[in-house]
Amino acid sequence: MNTEIYKESPVVHQPAFIDGHSVEIPILKILKQDGNVYDGADLPEIDQTHATKIYKALAFHRVLDERMVAAQRQGRISFYMAALGEEATSVGGAAGLESQDMIMAQYREQGALIYRGFSLENFMNQMFSNEKDLGKGRQMPIHYGSNELNYMTISSPLGTQIPQAAGYAYGQKLQGKDAVTICYFGEGAASEGDFHAGLNMAAVHNAPVIFFCRNNGYAISTPSDEQYVGNGIAARGVGYGIKTLRIDGNDILAVLKAVQFARQYALKENKPIIIEAMSYRLGAHSTSDDPSGYRTREEEAKYQAHDPILRMKNWMLAQKWWDETQETELFEKLREQVLAAVKVAEKIDKPPVEDLVTDVYDQVPAHLQQQLDALKTHIKKYPQSYPFTAGRIK
Repeated sequence: MNTEIYKESPVVHQPAFIDGHSVEIPILKILKQDGNVYDGADLPEIDQTHATKIYKALAFHRVLDERMVAAQRQGRISFYMAALGEEATSVGGAAGLESQDMIMAQYREQGALIYRGFSLENFMNQMFSNEKDLGKGRQMPIHYGSNELNYMTISSPLGTQIPQAAGYAYGQKLQGKDAVTICYFGEGAASEGDFHAGLNMAAVHNAPVIFFCRNNGYAISTPSDEQYVGNGIAARGVGYGIKTLRIDGNDILAVLKAVQFARQYALKENKPIIIEAMSYRLGAHSTSDDPSGYRTREEEAKYQAHDPILRMKNWMLAQKWWDETQETELFEKLREQVLAAVKVAEKIDKPPVEDLVTDVYDQVPAHLQQQLDALKTHIKKYPQSYPFTAGRIK
């Protein structure tokens, strides 16, 4: 039994509650919105090549989100989740890691995949669930995964990746790998039981995992002040004995610095870290959501002034690492490429129906085979509803 905590505690003789809610947690800020750096700020490890790669990933992210929300509204895909205003969290996080590090995302971290080189074609194939989709069409749109890029396939249920990340990082440590795991989630997911189980497991077993919370103010329509009373998510890390950082999630340099700093600590000490990135979800939760029902245009306008992409652009311009001609050419090219990729991907056939029940069992169990046969019968009966599939049923 660890009795040190009791030995170090001051002794009192009258009951008194401990209230940590009033304790101020500092927030790391490096870059101002106008592109200037705060006095005394410690810059991350970054040069022009690295900065340009990061900025191009941010731009790709913004254009992809804009185009695919439009594609959903046109009925071309069924669902989409944008990360408008939060792009710096995923791109900056991935930029602070090494390629061997595992990324376990929620469902607003397409920026991490973009940074690691996930192709535009792979994005489109997944969203259209066609036969070239790496997931064989089994997932909803935006539920990406890439074994090659060390990006764990996304699950819809909130928080499942948190204990998984603790276990995976513990395995990395046992194998002596020069790698960590980063686990993304929102403050809404931090209300799930898996959050507490995952953090406690990582703390007890000293797992080199970076828990990265995007606190964007809303869990779908529930504002953060209706989710919890405590001092955000960072305070919970302290409660579990985990080193903790709070950062400006719209400040790409703060995100990059924090993740570089956290990775170095996690590897050296074989211990977890939690980073709480304070941001704001400018767009809807998903294409199924209408934020006008629970927040005002005035509130949205307030946070639009903190656009993380514009902030990095201003800094790049100040460094003379970027110019307006490059800016115009980049966004025009990306818009053309995304639109062209949509037109290609939507015409590719769907995966064979048999792919639904393969890859898990050596032989398809009888109950799954019965379900597959019933599905084939249904498709043959209503071929007009399955134009991409009916002609390929055996």
